[in-house]
Amino acid sequence: MPSRILSFTIFLILCLAFIETPSSFTSTSDVRYRMAPWNPPCGLTEGIEVLCLLVFVADLSVKSYLVGWVQFWKNLWLLGYLLVLIVSLTDWMVSLSLVCQEPLRIRRLFRPFFLLQNSSMMKKTLKCIRWSLPEMASVVLLLALHLCVFTMLGMLLFTGEKEDDGQDRERLTYFRNLPEALTSLLVLLTTANNPDVMVPAYSKNRAYAIFFIIFTLIGSLFLMNLLTAIIYNQFRGYLMKSFQASLFRKRLGTRAAYEVLSSTAEGDGQPPGVGVKPQDLLQVLQKVQMDRTYKEAIMETVRSHGGSVLSADEFQKIFDELDKRRTKEHPPRPQYQSPFLQSAQFLFGHLYFDYLGNLIVLANLVSICVFLVIDADVVPRNRDDFVLGILNCVFVLYYLVEMLLKVFALGLAGYLSYPSNMFDGLVTIALLVLELSTLAVYRFPHPGWKPEVQGLLSLWDMLRLVNMLIVFRFLRIVPSMKLMAVVASTILDLIKNMRAFGGILVVVYYVFAIIGINLFRGVIVVPPGNGSLAPDNGSVACGSYEQLEYWANNFDDFAAALVTLWNVMVVNNWQVFLDAYRRYSGPWSKIYFVMWWLVSSVIWVNLFLALILENFLHKWDRRSHLQSVSGVLETTCEMSTVELLFRDILEEPAEEELVEKLKRHPHVQLCR
Repeated sequence: MPSRILSFTIFLILCLAFIETPSSFTSTSDVRYRMAPWNPPCGLTEGIEVLCLLVFVADLSVKSYLVGWVQFWKNLWLLGYLLVLIVSLTDWMVSLSLVCQEPLRIRRLFRPFFLLQNSSMMKKTLKCIRWSLPEMASVVLLLALHLCVFTMLGMLLFTGEKEDDGQDRERLTYFRNLPEALTSLLVLLTTANNPDVMVPAYSKNRAYAIFFIIFTLIGSLFLMNLLTAIIYNQFRGYLMKSFQASLFRKRLGTRAAYEVLSSTAEGDGQPPGVGVKPQDLLQVLQKVQMDRTYKEAIMETVRSHGGSVLSADEFQKIFDELDKRRTKEHPPRPQYQSPFLQSAQFLFGHLYFDYLGNLIVLANLVSICVFLVIDADVVPRNRDDFVLGILNCVFVLYYLVEMLLKVFALGLAGYLSYPSNMFDGLVTIALLVLELSTLAVYRFPHPGWKPEVQGLLSLWDMLRLVNMLIVFRFLRIVPSMKLMAVVASTILDLIKNMRAFGGILVVVYYVFAIIGINLFRGVIVVPPGNGSLAPDNGSVACGSYEQLEYWANNFDDFAAALVTLWNVMVVNNWQVFLDAYRRYSGPWSKIYFVMWWLVSSVIWVNLFLALILENFLHKWDRRSHLQSVSGVLETTCEMSTVELLFRDILEEPAEEELVEKLKRHPHVQLCR
């Protein structure tokens, strides 16, 4: 089954959560202003969902046929795939029988499993997380012990004897009872309520600050950072072991292909034990479906061996091309006969011409910022955009001339071969179209020129927004600065290699959002007569959910739940959510938010930090090595996957180990 169809199906079934009841199709999630959402009729999303489930059934059937029934019953992921499909189809039939009025849809919780089982890297990451949990649990237990000890100390310390005493205010606000004290110190562990939690007691006696400083020093600066170090070390070790096993499977598969092709060559009269004929390998490669760039690189490497047979080592090195990011060569520049045109081509194709363009972009940015500051206090209908209109005409004209000159110097194919030029060209064309439209509608800029606002954004506002896109051209100076280039390349590689980690985060967000909808949907309601609470409303506590007007942060639909979870993950003011949902739904709601904090902020963010450190250290070490060898940075062939970050420390499997494994393989029979 084509992987693109399967990926689209997974994307589609996950997106159903935005459409299903409760629908996210409202302009705002604020409970004060939100209108009744449009909910799809019964059978619409169910029909799409059953089509997706049928695609998964077909995918499972193909996979079970390919691996065989013996291996199928040993594969936990395939068995889980089967179980999830059975539960989903059963729950789907229950939904239809109840005319889509069932209170709980169990199958929504299992939808992220389809994303997990379709990615080997996500499975590998999940396995490494599971292996790292015992070490993480040891530090989490230390954190829990740290919290419990200081909670009891705080309950004993802040007893309060007088009504206006600082100790009494501290007790009534943060240490009223054991759950409140534990929550206050847990939030302090994330520094979200610092120094608020300390102020009542500290204002009475400065010595009370020692209690909170010691707690923060041990918990936030020592134990939390120790947890980061343990997660980085353990996860990196287990991930490396997983990649070592993956490397062994790759080498085993390549060696199996070598043995099969060698057996074929022997059947054609080739002496036994010699190797693989290049023409036989080329015939096989012609029938293989893979990326054209990699296929051409592999076939070119095979042709370079001529007619000599390939040994096992040569055969393996050929397929190392799959681990490289190929750099496409740019088309040759056009040839001009005139000396004047040749000089112009050299001038406009030079790197300094790009630097001039960056300076113009910077000037464009400065001009926009200046006028935004000047017009900040002027309403749009009273603004005189004459000067800014003239400047925009000049900048757009320069961008157009620059694009045409680059096309002249590089040729159209050469110009389009640079992604930055494609972006510049698209933005320039968009600017030109909007500028011509502005001149046609509002005429040429003149003193007192005030284009009217039409709709949400006027044509003039759209022009200025698109103009801001040109600012991104200025980022092209980054590769010319070596230290910034290392950081920038690390960020780009993270974006490319974060699919597995991002997928895990999507799964966690999805599951917690669905659970949150089932637990807290509709619990946040606006008090009668307080449809628009002002910040100075004396009826609510300062810093509370109501006073801060956090009404849009709720679990009334899937999109709102995702945003609420994000805000809690950032842990800024997350004590507001803990307090609000405790009051609206009950004290047990704290368990949900604390679990989300542990999974997202403690575990996943630290895993993300581990990957950043590994990627950056790899880039930095590689840069230092290349500089020591050649004095320059070479970027023609870089590692393309997160697995290759560990390639320098992975051990190549021994020849005897591969042959012995193949001899015991049930589907490969060696003739030698």
